[in-house]
Amino acid sequence: MATTFAASDLPASFLNVLALLTRSPSVVGAEHSFFRVLQRELEERGAKVTWYEGLLVAQGSQPDQLMLSAHIDRHGLVCTGPNEFQYAAFVAGSRSDLLGNSVDEQLMRKIVDRFQHTPVFAYEPWSGAYRGQGKIEHAYICEHRNNLIFELAGLEHLVAGTPVAFTDKVRVSDQALSGQLDNVLTAAALVYLFELGFQGTAFFTAQEEAGKSWRYLLEWFRRFGGSTNQLVVVDTSPFPDFDSASQQHLVLRHKDANASFNAALTADLERACQRAGISVLYKDTYVEEKNRVAAAKGDNPMSLGSTEMGRIIAASKGLVDGTTLQIPTSGYHTMDESAPNASVAAFLHVLQSLSCR
Repeated sequence: MATTFAASDLPASFLNVLALLTRSPSVVGAEHSFFRVLQRELEERGAKVTWYEGLLVAQGSQPDQLMLSAHIDRHGLVCTGPNEFQYAAFVAGSRSDLLGNSVDEQLMRKIVDRFQHTPVFAYEPWSGAYRGQGKIEHAYICEHRNNLIFELAGLEHLVAGTPVAFTDKVRVSDQALSGQLDNVLTAAALVYLFELGFQGTAFFTAQEEAGKSWRYLLEWFRRFGGSTNQLVVVDTSPFPDFDSASQQHLVLRHKDANASFNAALTADLERACQRAGISVLYKDTYVEEKNRVAAAKGDNPMSLGSTEMGRIIAASKGLVDGTTLQIPTSGYHTMDESAPNASVAAFLHVLQSLSCR
């Protein structure tokens, strides 16, 4: 029987960390200032913190006890010319027709109206110093560059290269946490884990939304990893609506579009959930079932998805493997992404049980 979790099961200290990190900007490709905030919060909780390019590593006294990873970049904009702004993930990923790696038009059309009238603020990418606030007035697809362009009010003074974050704060209701949760939610959980006495290793990676974070992780493992390196990547997992996100506490995977995950470690996670009465769904099984129904109707199939874990397994040639533990959400990559309180509480419970083994 599934365990019942409620908003009251979310510790105040975790919510405080989440609120703090949410207010700290971390636009794709301009995460340095967020790393500075993370370093302070982690060191206050006793972790040894080391910076690398695109990666912050926090370790306790038993770094091989358990290795966890969360990405810390969030969607936003970057100034690319006088009063001209582009979607930061596309710029950081060098995705333009000029390089033969253009953004899918369907994706651009999906984003073009997503952030209309959203308040934003600019910051210095290294220090995080505030550079002014504004609002998105208009977004369009430039036919000459086949790229997404945003027009803002109030930030005409910015120079090219300045990141612009969406203004946000976490909203807590009886049912859910809401805001721009991907992936500050799981980053906050790893910081909170050190508060509980975690002595393993936590990785915080940059530029996941640009498809680059796995490279920073793999470089670290090639320099400092052992002969076998097992990693659990924590993340959010999108569902079509809040009701479907609430049907299970947590999401596991056997595989993604890139690779099969470590079956034994995945089974360990499932057993840990079962012992606590936490319900799980396997996302790849869910997608494959949806695709069987779609095929019968002649509809296009869904993708299994491309995760940081799958990318690093595929690229490391056996050096790194592992699995994922994900929180189901709705409203993915919007300012109203929502995670059921029960799922967040279950996620914290499983992380704590794993770290105490």
